[in-house]
Amino acid sequence: MQILTPNTDLFQTQRKLFTCSTITSTLIPTKPLSVSTARKTNREHLRNLENVLKTSSTSTDNVSSRQVKTTTSTSTLLGGLSLARIWPHMKAAVDEMSPRNLKRLQRLLSKSSEERSPKNKLGSNWRELHGSNNWAGLLDPLDENLRRELVRYGEFVQASYHAFHSDPEGSPRDIALPDGSFKVTKSLYATSSVRLPKWIDDVAPDLRWMTKPTSWVGYVAVCDDPREIRRMGRREIVIALRGTATLLEWSENFRPNLVSMPEPKPDPSDPTRPKVECGFNSLYTTASQHAPSLAESLVGEISRLVDLYAGEELSISVTGHSLGAAIALLAADDIAERVPNAPPVSVFSFGGPRVGNREFADRLVSKGVKVLRVVNSQDVVTKVPGIFSDNDNNKQGQNRIMEMVERNNPWAYSHVGAELRLDMKMSPYLKPNADVACCHDLEAYLHLVDGFLASNCPFRANAKRSLRKLLDEQRSNVKVLYTGKSLRLNRDSIVDNGDVLPSPSS
Repeated sequence: MQILTPNTDLFQTQRKLFTCSTITSTLIPTKPLSVSTARKTNREHLRNLENVLKTSSTSTDNVSSRQVKTTTSTSTLLGGLSLARIWPHMKAAVDEMSPRNLKRLQRLLSKSSEERSPKNKLGSNWRELHGSNNWAGLLDPLDENLRRELVRYGEFVQASYHAFHSDPEGSPRDIALPDGSFKVTKSLYATSSVRLPKWIDDVAPDLRWMTKPTSWVGYVAVCDDPREIRRMGRREIVIALRGTATLLEWSENFRPNLVSMPEPKPDPSDPTRPKVECGFNSLYTTASQHAPSLAESLVGEISRLVDLYAGEELSISVTGHSLGAAIALLAADDIAERVPNAPPVSVFSFGGPRVGNREFADRLVSKGVKVLRVVNSQDVVTKVPGIFSDNDNNKQGQNRIMEMVERNNPWAYSHVGAELRLDMKMSPYLKPNADVACCHDLEAYLHLVDGFLASNCPFRANAKRSLRKLLDEQRSNVKVLYTGKSLRLNRDSIVDNGDVLPSPSS
């Protein structure tokens, strides 16, 4: 009997003529494909998928194999159309909701995973950061060390807000400073000269603190950590002042007429005398029956500290927000004028209004006071009070008649110092049409400072300041993209570790 044996060589040859196509997923006879060509095709498809459809990995767990094939074909087609060039906003939205960015958002919304920046050793550079050269070359683009310093000063002001609201009727016992190397040496109080009818207290007895003539407005703190003193290159004295909080303080804000500052030999008929806003000056110089004025209290404490640390390298940093920014200018002028052997004095203000006329600005410059104003372009507070635009002050060839009218105008205000101008529209998280309160909010300011690189650059991609507080206070002004259900659920699952916010990244 003849035994038939299969021709294995022929069988293997025919088998090689059938390959599995990655495009149609059907078994068809075709020419043999090289391994390198197949891998190249797969890499191209995977690259198109990654660039066009960056969706959350969790959304693909329950997708059937048929849907996967459809997605693969669709993504290849969309990749060929290059929709990113046609609709750039679509690509931005897809990128922002990618798994990597979603994870980054979870970190920004979390306080349990704070990231604090390493503090660089400032050494002799502290004078430049303190304004010795009027911050020339440090603002646009923004120097990374100056960014950290600005956020640090803003957090000192936030501490004054928190302390006041913890006990608005009295004096805060515990002031939670953002920097543990500083200690509070003096509480500061401001007294209003405005008096309200007594029946207002009877109508709302629970809000009596709103009508108190004297209120806690800030504090003086000094660095007492030897290691931090070495890092900063000097011992720093910080004066932090909060913004408007009481009804009487609001009343003082609406007294925009200019009043002359005290001088040894005043000449009331001289229109070129330094003048400041009536309400701000009232809060700074008015004394109560039981306490000295803010001016006397502050000058006395700074004089004591300067004497205490005589022989050391010292600096005075006055920082404030809104009303506190206005009073900071008056305080800096007073310290430079009345404190013997005063160290360098600089003002770092956030959202501050105009305070005085051009002569007041010139007076600060003549005394060596350095002023850096952080301004949000959408903040209306920085544009009041005053009639004439501050930008006209530096124009050459200004008409003499206009200059004379400006000097004799009781509302002829002028800004002072250098300016760091921010723009709410640069933030990828805040709505471009945010309301007035958000544009003036201190946390929104610190958010913009932390993300600012330069006026011609987008928001800093590696900004690390937590969005938790911003979302809590300005939820209606945060883009809907970041207030969705998934982010809210993630946020609610985070353990609250207090009100301390992380410092900005480098």
